Amino acid sequence: MMKKTSRKAGFTLVEIMIVVAIIGLLAAIAIPNFVQARKTSQTNACLNNLRQLDGAKQQWALETGQLVGATPTSANLQSYLGRGTAGSISNICCPLAPTLYIAGYTIGPVSNAPACLQYDAVNHPAILN
Repeated sequence: MMKKTSRKAGFTLVEIMIVVAIIGLLAAIAIPNFVQARKTSQTNACLNNLRQLDGAKQQWALETGQLVGATPTSANLQSYLGRGTAGSISNICCPLAPTLYIAGYTIGPVSNAPACLQYDAVNHPAILN
């Protein structure tokens, strides 16, 4: 009678090292792309906030009959930034400074576009032209 010898199935150390090396290579390729995509999305979100601020500022100037040099406050713009008189001023914040709310932006006079205080030509080029 022959005795069955059972050979346990498993992976060798070399096979595991190859898999780990492949995963590391894929991560090294993917992580910089994720970082760049995050930077781009933060800049786009900031640009959209600047557009909303500019639109609210222009609408405020038209409805209240303000001159080109008039500078609105955040309280003046609040009703133009959302639904009803309460507005949604807390939703307007730069992604790089999420706790600042509208204070993260310079509203400026009606004739000038609002500006982000976190502006950086390389890392955060959020500017309205």
